[in-house]
This record gives sequence, C-alpha cells and structure tokens, in this order.
Amino acid sequence: MDYKAKSIRTFIGAKNYTESRRFYKELGFEEIKIGHDMCFFRVNENIGFYLQKAYVRDWVDNSMIFLEVDDVEKCYQDLLGRDLHKKYAKVRLSEIKRMEWGSELFLHDPSGILWHFGEFNN
Repeated sequence: MDYKAKSIRTFIGAKNYTESRRFYKELGFEEIKIGHDMCFFRVNENIGFYLQKAYVRDWVDNSMIFLEVDDVEKCYQDLLGRDLHKKYAKVRLSEIKRMEWGSELFLHDPSGILWHFGEFNN
C-alpha cells in the first residue's frame, strides 16, 4: 500500500438492536448515532465498530471480534464487575484461558456475537 491506513472497522448485526445498544453502552463503549438503524461504537479514538439493526442468523452466529488488551486480568475483573452476564439472558462470560501465544477470555453479546479479549505474550 502506498498510503497510510487509519483504522479498520467491522459491521455487526443485532437480534434486538435496542438491547444490543444498551449492552455496548454498559460495556463502556461510546455510542455515536449514525441513523435510526445504525450506530458506531467507539472503544477508543482509533478502535470501533458499526452496530446495525439487522439480523441474519448465520452471519451473527459466525461473527467474532478479537480485541487486544494490555492486561487481560484487569479486563476480566472489569467485565465481572459490570455483571453483564447477569443482566442479559444470552450474555456469557468465560474465565481466562492461557495458551502458548497469550491469554484470552470470551464474551458473547446479547445476539451471540463472540468477543475475544486477549493479551499476547511479549
């Protein structure tokens, strides 16, 4: 590439758009409304994703997002403290898994999108 890439953003769907918006706000992401059926959730100034009021089961059931974090233990404690897995019926939170490459945990959103929060070994 002869140009500088500035970001990469995925689009995800929602089985229940209102519930998913509430979930991501409670997760700590900043919502920026784009229209009545789409919003952008900012993780920080360089990272974010689009949430759509659209649901295609095969697409959503096979969507995964890996978010690299600097401290997976701290991330896990933060997620536990938010109690999202208790507030939302379909949300599931795993314990931290340790592997050769690093550590990660898994969080399923209300629609079934699988989030990987991971920390790579140095």
